[in-house]
Amino acid sequence: MKSIKTLILFLFLILTSGEITGQTVNLKIIATSDVHGAIFPYDLINDRKSSGSLAQVMTYLDQERNKSNQEVILLDNGDILQGQPTVYYYNFEKPDTTHLLASVMNYMKYDAATIGNHDIETGHDVYDKFTREINFPWLAANAVDINTGAPYFKPYTIIERKGIKVAVLGLITPAIPKWLPSVIYEGIFFDDMIETARLWVKKIRAEEQPDILIGLFHSGVEWNYGGQTSEDKFNENASQLIAERVAGFDVIFVGHDHHGWNYTVKGPEGNDVLIVGPLSGAKTLAVANFTLSFDKTCQLWNSKATGEIIEVKNYEPDANFLSKFNPFLEEVKKYVARPIGKLTNAIDTRESLFGPSSFTDLVNRLQLDISGADISFTDPQSINLVINEGNIYVRDLFKIYRYENLLYTMELTGKEIDAYLEFSNGNWYNQMSSETDHILRFRKDSSGNIIFSERNEIPELEERFYNFSSAAGINYTVDITKPFGERVEISSLSTGEQFSFDNKYKVAVNSYRGNGGGEHLTLGSGIPQKELSKRIVSSTERDLRFYIMKWIEEQREVTPLLLNNWKVVPEEWWRKAMERDFNLIFN
Repeated sequence: MKSIKTLILFLFLILTSGEITGQTVNLKIIATSDVHGAIFPYDLINDRKSSGSLAQVMTYLDQERNKSNQEVILLDNGDILQGQPTVYYYNFEKPDTTHLLASVMNYMKYDAATIGNHDIETGHDVYDKFTREINFPWLAANAVDINTGAPYFKPYTIIERKGIKVAVLGLITPAIPKWLPSVIYEGIFFDDMIETARLWVKKIRAEEQPDILIGLFHSGVEWNYGGQTSEDKFNENASQLIAERVAGFDVIFVGHDHHGWNYTVKGPEGNDVLIVGPLSGAKTLAVANFTLSFDKTCQLWNSKATGEIIEVKNYEPDANFLSKFNPFLEEVKKYVARPIGKLTNAIDTRESLFGPSSFTDLVNRLQLDISGADISFTDPQSINLVINEGNIYVRDLFKIYRYENLLYTMELTGKEIDAYLEFSNGNWYNQMSSETDHILRFRKDSSGNIIFSERNEIPELEERFYNFSSAAGINYTVDITKPFGERVEISSLSTGEQFSFDNKYKVAVNSYRGNGGGEHLTLGSGIPQKELSKRIVSSTERDLRFYIMKWIEEQREVTPLLLNNWKVVPEEWWRKAMERDFNLIFN
């Protein structure tokens, strides 16, 4: 059987020798990841041009596809249906037509893609419909149909170029149940990536005998992120662990973490496994270049992959792409340009990083009004955002609330609420021993020096900004001179009523937090993960951004203000440290 395959391949190479130099095949595999709706070279949220887009990727694609000495495969690695208003509009505002992104990806001739957690976040109606509309397989071997035990999406696909057989195995991060409400992925179980990879690689090698095996994983490489260990089941970022533990992979494309990677590790059989992944927003592309050499009998004897990161800003948007799809862009521009109300004064998320702010207080007010809860928790939605006074437009809602979270009302005890705040403030604030200390917990190297991000040259924080929670509905102080777990003192409800550790309260939180995101409710409040769903009293049917839009339309004029229900003490230390760290981050 092997000799027949070899003969067929040999004859195929001879017949196509006009496009191949001797007995060598050049194969270029191009991957996008975490595009987040960046179809056009235009940022609809901030109403300005952008430097990364699929329109520019198209220019690079045409350039590479027109080279006669190579073959091209195009892949996407997930998180493409969420981000820019372009995709939101076709997800929720105009769902009765073919999704714009499906038309775009079919036009670009994608060969395969893996679904990401933010694609799942759009809900069954959206991603099931999108699956039917695309002309290529959407992969995720570890997204298992609970009823059948088989993958809900296609597990892998085979792509052939010049007689070269390429297997692409798709996996999605299994941490989704920690972030998303179960109704969004009803009927799907997200299995461990490493165990799933072992199962399917064995099957692929036995049944398909591919020349190249590609991992297309919507998962990062930092397996220790968030205190995880390399042995933890359902590790959020298991891509490198698979490269090191599961034999057979030539290249693993990674995503989810938005970092951008290009390096090799040793697989369990001693071979080099290339790990490569792009930045988000179509800013870069991840490329694996193969040179496949054959001996005189047409046996593949050498297959070496090299990684490459392509800067998309160096390419002009493709004119044919823009001509075909610009009418859709203009339609969404009109949608986001609609005024929905007015702000009487500006809101600034930068203040939210250090203490009370009119931005987080506004979101908390919204959540309390929408839910009717006693207490509300929210977090900064951006590390650096200012919305000026005057008209609020639909586009501003994508700044005020970035994600398609639902709004939960949950039942928590006073003790659990206090522990939640202790966890958040303990992770966020440094314990100050003098007024010259930093107030924020910055990442430091072994010598105690602050680590600065290479990408934007600002100090890196120990905790992600969206995991710093503040509350409304209660009055409290945070003492930054005290250790973790002893900083928060709640004096009363904001109504003036007594606050009790023993009482139960209705608490408004977004669905990311309510499902365990950031671990405030699990590690902080001590509620087992499997018990969280039992605490949900009610949930909105649509995303919180939709309800914020309706709330502002009803109010017509919104005055952001400080609720003055909490403060950081000692206030003089806080004020000096805040000014110092603000300048360090924002110059």
